[in-house]
Amino acid sequence: MERAVVQIALFGLLVASANTLADKDDWDIYSFHINSTVSSRYATTIITSRVANRMNDPKEIEFHVRIPKNAFISKFRMLIDGQFYDGVVKGKERAEQQYAEAVSLGQSAGIVSSVGRTMEEFKTSVTLAAHKKVTFELTYEELLKRRLGKYELQIHARPMQPVKDFKVDVYINEKAGINFMEVKGGLSTKALANAITRTHVDKQAWVYFYPTEDQQKTCDSCGEQGMNGDLVIVYDVNRNPSLGDIKKSDGYFVHHFAPLNLVSIPKNVVFVIDQSGSMHGKKIQQTRIALIHILSDLLEEDHFGLITFDSAVFHWKRELVQATRENLESAKKFAREIVQRGATDISKAVLEGAHMLNAHPRAGSASLLILLTDGDPTSGETNPEVIQSNVRRAIADKFPLYCLGFGFDVNLKFLEKMSLQNNGVARRIYEDSDADLQLTGFYNEVATPLLTDVTMIYNGGANLTQTNFTQFYNGSEIVVAGQITDNDIATFTPQVVAISRNRRVTFSDTNAAVDPEGPASDGSVQRVWAYLTVKQLLEKELVLSGPEKENAKKEALELSLKYNFVTPFTSMVVTKPQGENTDVLHKPGEGKKQARNQWGHHHRRKFSPPSRALTRKQHKSLFGMSGFRSSPDIPQVESLSRGITAIDSLHQAQDFMVHQDLLDYGRINIRPTIVSPRATDAPLSHRFLQKAENLSLPLCFDVTGKVQLKLVHHPNGELFVNGQLDSVANGGFRNITILLKTDLRVEITADVIVLVEGQRMSVLAGDHPITVGSLTVIRRDKEIDVAVGDTRMLILIHKENGKEFLWPILRQRPLDDDISGILALKPVVYEEVQQSPSTRLTIKGQDYDAARASAVDYSINRSPTHDCWLMSVESALQRSLDDFIVT
Repeated sequence: MERAVVQIALFGLLVASANTLADKDDWDIYSFHINSTVSSRYATTIITSRVANRMNDPKEIEFHVRIPKNAFISKFRMLIDGQFYDGVVKGKERAEQQYAEAVSLGQSAGIVSSVGRTMEEFKTSVTLAAHKKVTFELTYEELLKRRLGKYELQIHARPMQPVKDFKVDVYINEKAGINFMEVKGGLSTKALANAITRTHVDKQAWVYFYPTEDQQKTCDSCGEQGMNGDLVIVYDVNRNPSLGDIKKSDGYFVHHFAPLNLVSIPKNVVFVIDQSGSMHGKKIQQTRIALIHILSDLLEEDHFGLITFDSAVFHWKRELVQATRENLESAKKFAREIVQRGATDISKAVLEGAHMLNAHPRAGSASLLILLTDGDPTSGETNPEVIQSNVRRAIADKFPLYCLGFGFDVNLKFLEKMSLQNNGVARRIYEDSDADLQLTGFYNEVATPLLTDVTMIYNGGANLTQTNFTQFYNGSEIVVAGQITDNDIATFTPQVVAISRNRRVTFSDTNAAVDPEGPASDGSVQRVWAYLTVKQLLEKELVLSGPEKENAKKEALELSLKYNFVTPFTSMVVTKPQGENTDVLHKPGEGKKQARNQWGHHHRRKFSPPSRALTRKQHKSLFGMSGFRSSPDIPQVESLSRGITAIDSLHQAQDFMVHQDLLDYGRINIRPTIVSPRATDAPLSHRFLQKAENLSLPLCFDVTGKVQLKLVHHPNGELFVNGQLDSVANGGFRNITILLKTDLRVEITADVIVLVEGQRMSVLAGDHPITVGSLTVIRRDKEIDVAVGDTRMLILIHKENGKEFLWPILRQRPLDDDISGILALKPVVYEEVQQSPSTRLTIKGQDYDAARASAVDYSINRSPTHDCWLMSVESALQRSLDDFIVT
């Protein structure tokens, strides 16, 4: 079968930004998921969008996502009519040959373009037949970089329409332990804050963002087209005071080095500031503001110099001076009087800055040179290669050069190469209202040197990433990865040697064990090594020349192909169904501005998936539910909504074996009566976890007996959710009942979902969301999502010993918070008051006995086991269990 192809040429803070765009009345994005997993700071993000063509004609369906510039795409696929269309990474030249003929025929071209400060936009499309569905799935990977003492995982959500089945799931697993975690960003404020659930237990953390369809329209950056904003997960890990955190797996290791309790090193810094004519207006104003703020942060033990330049060089003072109060005030006065004029002689200014530092050697200090410019060299020496060569010779690896390029007119590639040649980095400063904050933010990253001349040594290691670093700064982190020779941990000995002030220090820990990942490794450590190696080869390729440059390019290409990374040297070829146009997608040059797109609103059209009858297993499951009895006398009932199957014949109704009392359920009072457990209950035990505040161990308690529990009762919302515990010890819930007002009931088991509205009964079919009034139910593979107004629940389906059971979680509390039930319990606050001979905890002024135990956390898909304080149920709940039992 012939297929057309699409090329994706991409080069990928972690930012997960996604949107799938809809033309008016044509598409329905009925499901949109972002799933990020972070392990040892390596993040893998999967964006999955499911789109349906509601029209009677074929339509072109587009998929847009925003990808972090520092990430590598590693997988893209489409699912249409049960067939996958997978992307294959190839060398760029080979891929472009494949498309030459198609492009020459004038077929459509796609674009991968830069968007904002940290993202690139990826776009592809496919023609979808009438009433068909397509699933897009994109995976990309990135190593999170530590800045100012924290990592940031940034997720930008922009689906361009409210989506019934929208969710973001983030899982963080750090072997070193998570020191703190918080959620920020525009999507974490006001109305949407209630849609966020976070859990942090020692080495693991989970963040869930499940906004309802209505909430997606009401936030600050929301509207009829849905959300458009950021969710930022900020965290850091516990720090080893010496060697750091080393993780090993499958013969590879990754070492994160950021020791505690180091004394800062006095610094010598020269600021080289462009004041040429192109810096006029807001640029020069913001530069003045930032420079004055930076000068205020210098310590008295620091020495500094200040140069401005256009076609000539101007000194505040011709030599470095100590950062005394008097000198700082004089420098600030100089900064306030900086005015734009003339051309741009970058070469002379940078060489003068290097000369000032070379003329001011100071034992026990660290030197750095910072350049800020907004343009190309236009005066004096203007040949970039000559400038780079002269600067490299002047600096001679004695200190780093940091280059800040202001705006889009600057030649950032020239600054990047010059920085990398001199052990520094280059960064673009965006022309925006916060440009001064961008400048001071960068300076803060390098403001406090802690170590110089850092050498990472690994006896028994091979194929190492970069191991020599000029300086280590407070709040940053050094990361090295490599292979362990013969996979022999016994002979693998890591060590770090560096200079602290004027003395040599060695970091080693003979008692430290390299943390193995275990037999069920996912290969993440090896991928960290590959990611770092490719990144550093790309930098080398930029700096080197001749055969060395070609060798670096060849090695980067080979690794990119092996690990399926889309880089500047590779492209991704995606096969598409027969008859499709060919897209040729290219990564843009840095600084190219994106053409503004006009997106239309989208309105849903009704859609009815094929009906299906209950299986015998589902029939048996229904028969076991509370309130169901055998009866041959069932009238015909109708479908409630799209996505559900109605019982439309007497034969089908008899197969359901549903009693007439259920169909008349809307006429009886649904409010539960609270009773005590019956004495005849089997002595089964189900263990529950109750979260605690301030990262304390959770409490746990056992509920004995096959009882029905009050899960969530919200009288103001006329919502009542109850759950029937299984007859197997620690077997979770057998079924869950949702009662809404007086005319709607939902019965949920692991096998089937039944909705009863008055005398109509329907069964959920397929994965499409269904809506009845304020109720929306979404059935996924191993979970069921239920939203009622501003309340949202998730019901996970677990399987143990071949038996499936349910476990409900309250993802979002109603705004009025007038709820009760087991799921509505808020985190408990307690204090350990006695640990010997037995532990006692104080809760609300009362002391209770507790014992160290463990419990499985079924509220998380992976079902981790947590340590906990086991207490009596009454002590943990602070009330009688009878208050939570219903019939």
